Amino acid sequence: MKNNLLTKSEKQIINSFSASSEEMGELHPQLLEMAYQNDWFKLFVPTIYGGPGLLLPEILRLEEALAQEDGSLGWTITLCSGAGWFAGFLDPALAKEIFSDRAVCFAGSGAVGGTAVKTGNGYLVNGTWQYASGATHATIFTANCILKDSDGKDLKDENGEQQIKSFILKKEEIEILPGWSYFGLVATGSHAFKADQITVPLNRTFEINKNIQVATPGFDYPFLQLAETTLAVNSAGMAAHFISLTASSFTERSGQKRYTPAQIIFFEAELTRCQQDLSVARAQFYHAFDQSWEQLLNHHVISKEQLSYVSNSSRKLAHTSRRVTDLLFPYAGLAAAKKETEINRVWRDLHTASQHSLLTFE
Repeated sequence: MKNNLLTKSEKQIINSFSASSEEMGELHPQLLEMAYQNDWFKLFVPTIYGGPGLLLPEILRLEEALAQEDGSLGWTITLCSGAGWFAGFLDPALAKEIFSDRAVCFAGSGAVGGTAVKTGNGYLVNGTWQYASGATHATIFTANCILKDSDGKDLKDENGEQQIKSFILKKEEIEILPGWSYFGLVATGSHAFKADQITVPLNRTFEINKNIQVATPGFDYPFLQLAETTLAVNSAGMAAHFISLTASSFTERSGQKRYTPAQIIFFEAELTRCQQDLSVARAQFYHAFDQSWEQLLNHHVISKEQLSYVSNSSRKLAHTSRRVTDLLFPYAGLAAAKKETEINRVWRDLHTASQHSLLTFE
């Protein structure tokens, strides 16, 4: 995949500070500054709140391009800007206040990790949520909670189901719990966070895909497929990066007469096959997504069959990305196994991303 969505200067800055970000365990200040200048943490934010006004088709391709340059950067932008998608469901006055901050960044967890007890003027929130990518620089945290009454009993909806609500918490209200000790996506700083007896006003609750507050298209795109597609393009970007690095590494080593002509021919055939497999999976993915987007714009609804196609092609792209990377790994030499190298970082990032539960089963 040719990456033409980023300028040469942007790519140079990313490549200059990716290794430093990993050493720090969070994005380097230079990368954060570039993200703020480009509104990358506001990708989904409508123009009425100061966002760039991009739509999902553009956002997916930009996220893939970022992940192709650096996995931690792409993943952090994807998860943080994805949480910023909730802008479409927030109280407008609250949204204007939040997004007036140049450095606004959402972090959060899709898991239900807390409880919220209804009070006279809001909710009392307690809980712990894991894997909040971008936690070290986030200004806003989103948290899903089970609703309770004052006696601690679960509140039920009209169908007798447990009620769950999403809440907006501010950085000064929560406590970061360091614990992101995984071998990849190190610079995402995906730590846990905790809320202890936080009083949250009524206007800091929201429900996705309901009570859409803006006219920008796409806020009625189903959240499951939105999440699946944004994660899948990250894997595709990282895989493209790994393939490129493997080709360079093998070419350098073969120039040292380490391989026979037959072995070089075999590798080149394997490389071509992997490139083609990724290209086909990527094309099928974007075809499925673009069709779903057209259905939404033209008919205001996406068929169940098309949504299933989007989900399946997302998982197919993620699994293909990991498979071609693993197939080529032995041809990259010991450099691929050395933790300080770029190619090893890409391999670790991709395999950590592949553990996300949404894309586990193909």
